[in-house]
Amino acid sequence: MKKIFLAIAGIALLSSVALPLYAQGGCVNSPENPTAILAVVGSAGAFFVSARARIKARRSSK
Repeated sequence: MKKIFLAIAGIALLSSVALPLYAQGGCVNSPENPTAILAVVGSAGAFFVSARARIKARRSSK
């Protein structure tokens, strides 16, 4: 029950933030390419998590 409530609250919060941002016509006619920027930030985050896990594993094996 608690997980369902948290999921619904999370979706409502995400929708309440995303819908006003989309009101100006979305990202299609945006001068900067937010999709590419989000892809770079996401890739960097994934790389950071992976690199940190590898460094921790290497340190603990010594």
